[in-house]
Amino acid sequence: MPTALLIIDVQHALCTGAEAVADASRTIANINLLSQRARAARVPVIFVQHEDAGSLRHDSEGWQLAQGLENTPQDIRLRKRGSDAFHQTELQSMLKMRHISQLVICGMQTEFCVESTVRRALALGYPVTLAGDGHTTTHNGVLEAASIVAHHNATLSNLGAYGVRTTIQAAHDITF
Repeated sequence: MPTALLIIDVQHALCTGAEAVADASRTIANINLLSQRARAARVPVIFVQHEDAGSLRHDSEGWQLAQGLENTPQDIRLRKRGSDAFHQTELQSMLKMRHISQLVICGMQTEFCVESTVRRALALGYPVTLAGDGHTTTHNGVLEAASIVAHHNATLSNLGAYGVRTTIQAAHDITF
């Protein structure tokens, strides 16, 4: 199946300062492994960048890709304003144009942008491989980041109503 790698919101403002996610360096290392493998297999690598009026203002320092995140001029960039990377963006048409029928997803803000995009991808009929160690978030005052990640890995892998499923795999086990 033709596959694309979606890297969601791995941006400077989410890796530093007050909004920093947990385990950013480890997560970025796992994402870099995935993007290296994807490029070697000629799989499209799509960087999704969230923008808002705050720390993720378009073209601001916070909006830029995170330090240490490997990218190339051949990679695709997609701007978004909502948590779902398909919502009011060109993502669906980009995937159709490339005949993509399966997605590998990783990134930041597990319970927001990663989850929303995985659920929409499933609803659109895309089987998803979620890098279980390739997404992270912040502590939310109720749960620690590791618990949020574990909860979403369990929940997203158990969704069955869409006809396609989410498979959770460690980054080093994902091949393209």
